[in-house]
Amino acid sequence: QVQLVESGGGLVQPGGSLRLSCAASGRTQSIYSMGWYRQAQGKERELVAIMRSSGHHEYADSVQGRFTISRPNVRNTQWNLQMNNLKPEDTAVYYCNAQIAGCGPQYWGQGTQVTVSS
Repeated sequence: QVQLVESGGGLVQPGGSLRLSCAASGRTQSIYSMGWYRQAQGKERELVAIMRSSGHHEYADSVQGRFTISRPNVRNTQWNLQMNNLKPEDTAVYYCNAQIAGCGPQYWGQGTQVTVSS
C-alpha cells in the first residue's frame, strides 16, 4: 500500500505560479513512476506530468515549458509540480499518482484544487 497526500493548491491570478507537493508513505521503495493528473469540471482526468524511476519525464503538450515535475531525493517519498505562467484553463483538481513496478497497482491522492482566475 502507498498513501499519497497532496498540498499546495489554491487561488492564483493568470500568469502566477504555484507549487504542488505530494507526500508518499508506505511501500514507496516499490514505486516505478510518480505523476500528476488533473480533472477540470465536466472533463475527464488527464495526465499533466510523469516522472519514472529511469529518469524519463513526460509532460502534456498544454503544460510543456510551464510546468516542471521533480523530486527532492531518490527515496520516492515526495515529488513536486512547479507550475509557472498559469492560465485559466489550468483550473482543475490536481491528483498525484504512484505506479508500482511490475504492472502493480496505482495509487491516488485525494486531490487539491487549483483555481486560476483574476
